[in-house]
Amino acid sequence: MKTRSLLVTALAACFVPACAETPAASPPATPVAPTASAPVPAAPPPASLASAKAPPPAAPPATAAASTSISAPDVLKLTVTNPVAIQRDAETIALALADLIKVAPKIDLSKTVVTDATGKIVLSQVVDLDGNDTPDQLVFQTDLGPSESKTFSLKAADRPMTTEEDYKVYGRFVRERHDDFAWENDIVAHRVYGPDLETYKGDPLTSSGVDVWVKHVPRLVVNKWYMTDHYHDDMGEGADFYSVKKTRGCGGLGIWSGGKLHVSRNFTGSHVYANGPIRLIFELKYAAWDAGGAKVSETRRVTLDAGSHFNRVDATLEGGKPGLTVGIGISKHPGNVEEADPKGTWIRTWEPLSLNGEAKGSLGCAVVLPPSVKSEVQQIDTDYLVTTPLPKSGPLTYYAGTAWDRGPVSNVADAAAWTKAVQTMSTRAGNPVAVSLAAPASK
Repeated sequence: MKTRSLLVTALAACFVPACAETPAASPPATPVAPTASAPVPAAPPPASLASAKAPPPAAPPATAAASTSISAPDVLKLTVTNPVAIQRDAETIALALADLIKVAPKIDLSKTVVTDATGKIVLSQVVDLDGNDTPDQLVFQTDLGPSESKTFSLKAADRPMTTEEDYKVYGRFVRERHDDFAWENDIVAHRVYGPDLETYKGDPLTSSGVDVWVKHVPRLVVNKWYMTDHYHDDMGEGADFYSVKKTRGCGGLGIWSGGKLHVSRNFTGSHVYANGPIRLIFELKYAAWDAGGAKVSETRRVTLDAGSHFNRVDATLEGGKPGLTVGIGISKHPGNVEEADPKGTWIRTWEPLSLNGEAKGSLGCAVVLPPSVKSEVQQIDTDYLVTTPLPKSGPLTYYAGTAWDRGPVSNVADAAAWTKAVQTMSTRAGNPVAVSLAAPASK
């Protein structure tokens, strides 16, 4: 059986100066935590194997669609600033409720919209990070030029309903395909393998590698491809041309010990926390496995935003001995070319894809660690690896991403362009957007 593998950001607005009224002096702005990465709650609820979400509804109340100008009172003002001289398209801005209530104690995210400098509503999403049915974040997206700042307002207003076209991310547990978990945005699509596949009589597979599906089109295709069961054939939308088998695929991990990579079996549980239209968040549970003489289990939280080539992965590993080292891998395939950052903070491959001898373009895969993390590049027979010590507390964070030269975004046409995209992702990971909050000016 040919099985295959993974994984930041979208939507833009063009802003013009606000009207010329001169406001009274405002209270000083309050800086908030940088927003380049999605925070991880301390204690998520237990994951359930079958906690799959139905296809996204056409009009969930937690999401505000982009619209025309709105006349409503400001709750607070915010400024977002790109701290580096690079272009940041479809940057996701995540506003934590804990920060917002310091400036606007009575804010109600279920009745809050984001507006740009012209007063137009910007598509936004309320996110519950821990599954307790209480909102924790408000997220939206914008493009930021090199070192650019933009201003937005949060207004007290009913949140407009969304349409199917607003949804750019989606993920679900796929019971009907031997317990897959599959997810996508408008650029990439991926899947991992669940427990039923281990005992499937037709073609069993035990693998915690991450599969890649490639897309010609920006629309969401996962449900359709499973329904028609032709995802290994390109019917004009893309297909699964990638082979995972027992490798790490694109971004799978293991414990690096004694010069070997010790890996888990298929995931045993899944839970979706947020399902668009901008941000997808889900968790996978991997039961304890032998990691070189010690038992280690993993909870993996994946965040994928609209318009992004990259997933953010927050891996919490429990058990084992102090000082564990994690290896994150990319499959070795015939014809692929590997390149690594001299400092070891990222690795990337560029490889030809084919099906039954027919060329299907080229695929890039990359793993990116935050620049501040100590890491080394290694190799085993099946995978290129980047290894890094497990943090003493909290999750291990990294980014895993892909790009297809026949995909819906034409900015990654060859290996050089992919290397540049990976370098940009590394810079973004190390230099999150700055956000400052301020109460509205009194009149």
